[in-house]
Order: sequence, then structure tokens, then C-alpha cells
Amino acid sequence: MDIQSPQESCNTGHTESEKRPRQFPFLILILIAVCGISLWACTEEGVSIGEPGQAGYVYEAKEKFVLRAIAQIFAENHLGRANIDADAHEVTSEYIVQGDWRTRGLARVRQINWKECEVKLTIITEKKTPTGWEMRRLLGKDQYEKIFKAIEFQIYREIYKAN
Repeated sequence: MDIQSPQESCNTGHTESEKRPRQFPFLILILIAVCGISLWACTEEGVSIGEPGQAGYVYEAKEKFVLRAIAQIFAENHLGRANIDADAHEVTSEYIVQGDWRTRGLARVRQINWKECEVKLTIITEKKTPTGWEMRRLLGKDQYEKIFKAIEFQIYREIYKAN
């Protein structure tokens, strides 16, 4: 039985090492690519658009309760002081500026029948660029659904306050 030193046991010979591909440079390249992609994914610039996105939802409530609920949700979600224009059937908020971004909410309400209202909600987000303010789309379908659920709960509160 021949006892080998640790250096000899690790050194398998020049001919065997040429047959095996070296994994170390390949792993470094993968690590650099993953780090680069993850850093690039963290920047949330949004998609530049020509007109803002809009989502709709139908509530079983009278228009006055829906308008008040939307104004309250805009205030709670820090979208600025909301103005209710009952004649135009809409709620608009002021622009809230944070750094290079500004956001504004707009909701149009349409009475469908005596107990249903349709709400068209638009959240306008703009980024300051050298050429001026450029509209960006940051909210997706899930975010709009969360806002609609919050409005629905607020409608129930408004109806309760009226009674």
C-alpha cells in the first residue's frame, strides 16, 4: 500500500486535467451575469406611454357615496387633496411631487342604473426628464384591484355615516 501526500493526491496529472473542462471561469461568468441582471431589475423606471392606463369597476351604490369614498381613498393613499366635481361626475387629486416623480389620481363615475355606478380610475405617474414631464406606467392590474377593494370598503363606511 502506497501512501500519498495531499499534494500528490490532488495533482491527478496533466493529461487528465486537459480532458475535464474548467468550471471555475464558467461559474464566475454566471455569477457576474446574475448580479448584473438583479441590479438592473431594481431600477423601476416604468414604461413610457402616450396616455395613462385606466381601469374600471362597477359598484352597487349611489353616485354621491362613490364620489365621497374615492376622495377619501385618494387622501388615505397620499395622492393629495381630492376635489369632488359632482357636476362632471369625477374626483381629481392634486399632483404629489416626490423627487423626479409626480403622481395624480383621476376617477370618473357614471351612474348605470338606480343602484349601480361604474368607476373609471386613472393613476397618472410622470417622471421628470430633460425635455419635461414624461408619463410612465407603474401600476398593474393587481394594484388597481387593491385600490378598487379599498374604495368598496370606504363606500360601505360612507353609507353607514349617512344613516
